[in-house]
Parts: sequence; C-alpha cells; structure tokens
Amino acid sequence: MKLTLLRFPGALWRQRELLAQLSWREVQGRYRGSMLGWGWSLFTPLLMLAVYTFVFSQVFQARWGDLQQSGPLMFAINLFAGLIVFNLFSETANQAPTLMQDNSNLVTKVIFPLEILPAVTVAAASFHALTSVVVLVAFQLLNGLLSASAHGLVSNGIPVTFLWLPLVWLPMVCGCLALGWLLSALGVYLRDLGQVSSVVVNLMMFLSAVFYPLSALPPQWQPLLSLNPLVLVIEQTRQVAVNGLPPSISYLLWGCLLGLLVCELAFRGFQKARRGFADVL
Repeated sequence: MKLTLLRFPGALWRQRELLAQLSWREVQGRYRGSMLGWGWSLFTPLLMLAVYTFVFSQVFQARWGDLQQSGPLMFAINLFAGLIVFNLFSETANQAPTLMQDNSNLVTKVIFPLEILPAVTVAAASFHALTSVVVLVAFQLLNGLLSASAHGLVSNGIPVTFLWLPLVWLPMVCGCLALGWLLSALGVYLRDLGQVSSVVVNLMMFLSAVFYPLSALPPQWQPLLSLNPLVLVIEQTRQVAVNGLPPSISYLLWGCLLGLLVCELAFRGFQKARRGFADVL
C-alpha cells in the first residue's frame, strides 16, 4: 500500500487539462459580451490606482511612513501592492461559500472532480492579481520618472527583488486554495456562510494593513495584527516589490510548510464532506 503524505498536488495534476480549461473559461466569462472585453482587466486596477493616488496624495496629502521624498505616487503604490494581495483573498472567500450551489449540475455527476472547482476560482483570481501587478509595475516606473524630474532623484526602476514575488505569494495561494475547499464544503451545509464571509472580508480589509504599514500601528498592537496571515503576505509583498529588500527566510520556510499543510487538511476534509453534497443539494 502506497502512503502519500500530500494528496492534493496529485489530484490537481491529474485534472490539469480540465483545470486549465475551466480556469480559462472563468476568466473569459467575466468579460464576455462587454465592449472593452479584456481591457477591463487592465482598466479596473488602473482606475482604482488613479483614484487612490488622487485621494491620498492630493486630498489628504498622505505619505507612506517616512517616505516623504519618495514621489507623489508612493502612497498609492504601497496601498495598491497590499490591495492586490487582499483582492486575491477576497475573490476566493466571496465565491467559495456558494461554489457548489452555483455548480449543482456538476455535483450530481459522480465522475466529475469537484475538488478542482475551488482551484478554478483561485486560478482566475490569480490571473486578475497578475494583471494588477502589471499596472503596479507601470506606476512604479512612472513614479521613478516623476521623482527624477521633480527632485533630481535617480530612478532605480523595478527592484531585482521583484523576482521573489512568486515565492512570496506561494503561501497565500496555498492558503486561498485551502480556504476555497473549506468554505465551499461548509457552504453546502451552512447556507448563511456566504453572508458571514462577506462581512468578515469587509472587516479584514481594514485589519490587514492594506491602507497603512504595520509599523504605523502602536507597538502593543503590532504583534496582534501580525497573527493575521494576510498582514505577513502584504508586508513581504511590499518588501520585495516596492522596497527592494529580500523576503524573510523564516516567512518563506514556515509559510510554505504551513500552506502545504493547511491545503492537505482542507483537501481531505473536502473529499469527506463531498459524499453528502448531492443529498443536500
């Protein structure tokens, strides 16, 4: 008898072609029939970042921490970097509770691999996050040019530590996948879960250091908010993508290990819970 410690990678790999097709359909379906089509995937984050830039840098005259001379867009860039991470989480958390109900026609098909549906949601959310990263890079380049012309600063462009971003996001993607399996399974039996998750997501936006750096909080509150996994991912994302610093090795090590662990536990729980999906739905 072969003992496999991690079952979920093999399950997803065996269905990789179907997973890719459904993920592509999910991304296309969001913009199908619209006038801009794929343009919305770039226009939406671009509009958000433009609004944040105007409100925070012009209306509130805000600066990010001690970065007073870092350029007019720096507050919006740091905010947007955190918002990209949060949006990936929120898209998964908002869709997962009703995922099985929305695909009830597939639940009744015994041979359909239901475990890939949460993975499809995470894959589509990751695509939109990567699109937002393109906008983030463009605004970082623009900020460098504006800073060079206004203050005579030398633009460093995109930091080479940006290459760490996929590894920094690996624990978050694993966590979103685990959350998708957990919420989609519980949502079948607890129909109020969708309303509860939407409230929690709204609260998490203000408790995840999206609009402020963790260092801006009073020292007594920083350890408490550090318990929020999103705070760690957002801080590490800003560190490698904006500040040009390497990620924390302990974060990468423990984050990846814990991410794989929670993924495996959520996957096995989903596989047990799915036996009653058809009866409930």
